[in-house]
Amino acid sequence: MYIDSTLRPTEARNLRKTKAEAFATRCGILDAAERLFQAQGVSGTSLQDIAAAAGVTRGAVYWHFKDKGDLFAAMMARVCLPMEEEAAAGLPASKISPPLDRLRAHLRGILERVATDAQVRRVFQIVTQKVEYVDEMAAVRERHLQMRRDHLAVLARLLRAAQQRGDIVPAPSARQLAIGLHALVDGLIQNWMLDPASFALRAVGCKAVETHLVGLLARALPASPGSVRSRPRVRVR
Repeated sequence: MYIDSTLRPTEARNLRKTKAEAFATRCGILDAAERLFQAQGVSGTSLQDIAAAAGVTRGAVYWHFKDKGDLFAAMMARVCLPMEEEAAAGLPASKISPPLDRLRAHLRGILERVATDAQVRRVFQIVTQKVEYVDEMAAVRERHLQMRRDHLAVLARLLRAAQQRGDIVPAPSARQLAIGLHALVDGLIQNWMLDPASFALRAVGCKAVETHLVGLLARALPASPGSVRSRPRVRVR
C-alpha cells in the first residue's frame, strides 16, 4: 500500500486504517454474495439481499461495485485469477521440465484445488450452475469465455511443444487436442460437483488425464517393420 510520505504519522495511520476497513468491507460483501448466489442463484439474489447478509447498507455495496455483474466478476476474479496465474506459469519453455510433465502438473493442480478448496468449488458451482448470462450478467459471459480461451491457449502451447519434441502424435493439431483435453477436465469437474460422493475427483481425474495422454503417446510411437507395437503402460503419478 502506498502512503504519501508528506502525511503526518497520525494521518498516515488513519489512511491505512481507512483502506484496511474498506478492503474488509469489500471482502465481506463478496463473501456474502458467494453464499447467497450458491443458495438461491444469481437471478434470485438482489444487491439488497447481499447488503443485508454482509451487514452493510446498499450504498456501501454500490460504493465498491457498480452493479451485480461487476460484483460477480470480482467474485470470480478472487478465485479464478490464481488459477489463471498457475496456467500462465506453464507457458514459458523449459529445458529441464518436458512439456507433458508441465501439462500433467497443471491439470493435477486444477483438480487438486477444486477438490480441496471449498471457496474454489463454491464459485465454480455458481459459475456453472447458478447463473444466467442475461442483462447485467451478459458481460460476465465474455469473461468466462475469455478464461476458457486462455486455458485452451495454455494447453495448446504445451501440447504443441510435446508434438515438436516427438513425444505425442503430430496430428490432429495441438488446438484440437487442447479442446479435447479441456473438455475432459471440465466435464470431470462439473460431473463431480453435481454429485461429489459419486467418485473421487483427484484420483479418478488424474487417472483419466493420464490415460488420455498415454493414448496420444501410444499412437505417436513408430512401429518397427514386421513387429507389433505395444501400448505403453499407464503410469499414474
